[in-house]
Amino acid sequence: MQHSQHPPAIFLMGPTASGKTAAAVELAQHLPVELISVDSALVYRDMNIGTAKPDAATLAVAPHHLIDLIDPTDVYSAAAFRADALRLMQEITSRGNIPVLVGGTMLYFRALRFGLSDLPQADTDIRDEIEEQAARLGWPALHAELASADPETAARLKPNDSQRIQRALEIYRISGQPMSALLALHETYQFPYNLLSIALLPAVRKQLHERIATRFADMLKTGLLDELKMLRKKYALNSEMPSMRCVGYRQAWQFLEGAIDETALLDQGIAATRQLAKRQLTWLRGMPDNIEIDCLSSQVNQQVLVAALEHLNG
Repeated sequence: MQHSQHPPAIFLMGPTASGKTAAAVELAQHLPVELISVDSALVYRDMNIGTAKPDAATLAVAPHHLIDLIDPTDVYSAAAFRADALRLMQEITSRGNIPVLVGGTMLYFRALRFGLSDLPQADTDIRDEIEEQAARLGWPALHAELASADPETAARLKPNDSQRIQRALEIYRISGQPMSALLALHETYQFPYNLLSIALLPAVRKQLHERIATRFADMLKTGLLDELKMLRKKYALNSEMPSMRCVGYRQAWQFLEGAIDETALLDQGIAATRQLAKRQLTWLRGMPDNIEIDCLSSQVNQQVLVAALEHLNG
């Protein structure tokens, strides 16, 4: 538990389609808060439909910091998020307001709350070497190499998770140490806020899955494919960029390239979103001191507000 002399802050976390934005807007209508987005996809400009970005009407009522920061050709890291979020939290507190951090990118929440270890900087030559090996041998072969050097990290990654396999192998080749060992070494960081950590979790996982299926179908109906066509015209994109590996865009890209048909686009988009939700729920279960609220409850927004008021008054 944080010491009471620290200023208050609220984490509002949950899997995709859990209603985080609506709950955050509820807080903004009743309390002196400012919202900070904790979402690795919402940082991209012009990616609106597939990221479920809050619409203009919502943002007019409840503005969000850290939305529309960079072009889809650019890269945004957990370290960059942490630096931006800490700066914003300090500014918000100095204005007499309460920072509310809302989103589903659990790595960002973890980096903010517990700090980041001093991992080596990227090395272009080593990255190129790994890319060349992947082109020859395939990412599953490099995943197997990682499993022998750093089994703990490899166990968390899928054999085709190219971005993370590349980074973990790069760290091992630069430092001679597994990434998992370096992460375990860093000092415990003291988060300088009196934190209320709220997790919106589904009491019935199947109902969240139904909500995810409906939402992805709606994204397709409201123009996800047209949005991706526009993005491909406006920016020099390729399918391996972090922005285009976001759930939904990855499957839409495959459809536009003729690799999958319309039925597969819908099925694979839903399946990938469910997998994302599963990973988010796994992260949430591993985070301490969460107040858990059923995201499927008709009273979820009011329950979030009550929890916030109790924390601030307590």
